[in-house]
Amino acid sequence: MAIEVASIDHISEANMEYTMTVFLRQSWRDDRLSYNHTNKTLGLDSRFVDKLWLPDTFIVNAKSAWFHDVTVENKLIRLQPDGVVLYSSRITSTVACDMDLTKYPMDEQECMLDLESYGYSSEDIVYHWSESQKLIHGLDKLELSQFTITDYRFVTEMMNFKSAGRFPRLSLRFQLRRNRGVYIIQSYMPSILLVAMSWVSFWISQAAVPARVSLGITTVLTMTTLMVSARSSLPRASAIKALDVYFWICYSMVKNGKQAMVLFSLSVAGVNQGLLISNRSHRASRGSEISGKEGENPEESGCRGVPSRQEKRENSQEKKCCKCKAIDADTIDIYARAVFPFTFAVVNVIYWVAYTM
Repeated sequence: MAIEVASIDHISEANMEYTMTVFLRQSWRDDRLSYNHTNKTLGLDSRFVDKLWLPDTFIVNAKSAWFHDVTVENKLIRLQPDGVVLYSSRITSTVACDMDLTKYPMDEQECMLDLESYGYSSEDIVYHWSESQKLIHGLDKLELSQFTITDYRFVTEMMNFKSAGRFPRLSLRFQLRRNRGVYIIQSYMPSILLVAMSWVSFWISQAAVPARVSLGITTVLTMTTLMVSARSSLPRASAIKALDVYFWICYSMVKNGKQAMVLFSLSVAGVNQGLLISNRSHRASRGSEISGKEGENPEESGCRGVPSRQEKRENSQEKKCCKCKAIDADTIDIYARAVFPFTFAVVNVIYWVAYTM
């Protein structure tokens, strides 16, 4: 058995399949066809295919396949004097390929082309790769739009089926590495630019509320559109992909970052205001009690101008509380100009190291 790859036309992640055109060459010996009146190899017309015994080879993981017949059937038969038959045919097949898209688009996939006898078991027929099949002709010259073929290997297996017996199987397995350039240009760079655009609001004046609101809404909606368009070409699988993780990182940076800072500021202001109100109410109640006692004991009325120890303690608590001033909006913007770019840079380093190593 020998194989030559003519083209790999399409690799679909949505359907988890690829389409390949190959020249499949099979060779076997049939003593009934040997002859000795000449030493020349005979080339037979494709019409003789139906008159010869052929191995019932089929593609195990094929979804669909067909022979080419333009301008005639693309089949070749050569007969040697010792009865060796060479049968070559051109086949295009759509083959299933199980893909792990967890690291998409930084993933590497292994696809297979399995050849096996359909009806003849290992007792009737033996499959093996041709001795000259050390390299796949044409595979090193292929240029794919989304993938690069990094390696391939030939595998010979014996499949054991309890109900039917043992069947020989030949497999061509090749490694595919996805080209990341198009995804960096179409997905990653726009996401980074959207996140950077959302930081512009930190330099916009607090009084320009419409400008801040419109910028925030625009970046969130654009990020949502980018996420939906990127997932349209992928299967609806439950696995979380690397691109999904990056989109959600950018989405959270655009939408929730500044809200967290504002809520933090409001919480600090609320705590300080609550402490002030509680201390003042406590002082008011304490003062009413003291005035009542003074009315009962006139001798102590001369000491009104001298604050008591309790009043001094409450005054000191109020001064300490007043020192805890709320963070104003301008201070939040100043902090955010440094915190958000630094956080986004650190998350990017962690992301690329985790998914590319």
